[in-house]
Amino acid sequence: MWNDIGAQITQATGKHFEIIDRSSIGGGCINQVYLISNKIDRYLLKLNQPSLVEMFAAEAKGLLEIAATATIKVPTPICWGVSKDCSYLAIEYLDLTTTVNPQSWTEMGRNLAKMHRHQISTQSQFGWHINNTIGSTPQINTWENDWATFFTNHRIGYQIQLAQSKGGHFPKADRLIAKIPDLLANYRPKPSLVHGDLWSGNASFTTAGIPVIFDPATYWGDREVDVAMAALFGGFPNAFYQGYNDVYPLDPDYSIRKTLYDLYHILNHYNLFGGNYQGQANNTIDRLLW
Repeated sequence: MWNDIGAQITQATGKHFEIIDRSSIGGGCINQVYLISNKIDRYLLKLNQPSLVEMFAAEAKGLLEIAATATIKVPTPICWGVSKDCSYLAIEYLDLTTTVNPQSWTEMGRNLAKMHRHQISTQSQFGWHINNTIGSTPQINTWENDWATFFTNHRIGYQIQLAQSKGGHFPKADRLIAKIPDLLANYRPKPSLVHGDLWSGNASFTTAGIPVIFDPATYWGDREVDVAMAALFGGFPNAFYQGYNDVYPLDPDYSIRKTLYDLYHILNHYNLFGGNYQGQANNTIDRLLW
């Protein structure tokens, strides 16, 4: 496997690469992650079961689409595929640190806002050209003309169906789904390219202080979904939000929608990890129905 992946990197880069060193590094709960090296060049390598190769392909395509906006740095995907009993994704290795000054966090917010403002002139729908994953949960990106329809059917509705199939109990789910069009009434966001899974674990900085985002769940959606998630699990410093608002001020009613957008990720955490997330999801549904 290792020789095969080295050969694929050689083919992708046009530069001979033989894996001499490899070390396991923290990769969260979804993938095995390795730092691989030939003593000169280094890459980050993600591994999972062969059936998940399309997850890696979608991640790579998301990184490429974000990079094409030339607004915020992402690691460059090198190659992906299946080798023996593993699917893999090799990406650029970046020396990262979270020890930075507020100015770097301000720049992170500014760059994200620039990405959200980077509109493709013909882009008028919400979704993406392929489905991808949020963590390891399937994320459905079927194109829709209307944001409320997209978020109801392909975000909250899908997550609730998945959670119920796993034995989750959400007694007010139907009421909430019926109410989402009202919660989003008279709100007509422009489709923005979004990261889709922007929590503190998926954002960092190079040692030179350059903001970097990674592990995307990319699609075209309401830009507020990224800003909302950035405040959900641990949150980003205030400098991030100040920088964002300097470039692309949030709508005054953003706080109304934030709770709804948070629910998507809380439900997804129930589907991934179970436990107390069911209670948190039901409490959030109660708040939305209040």
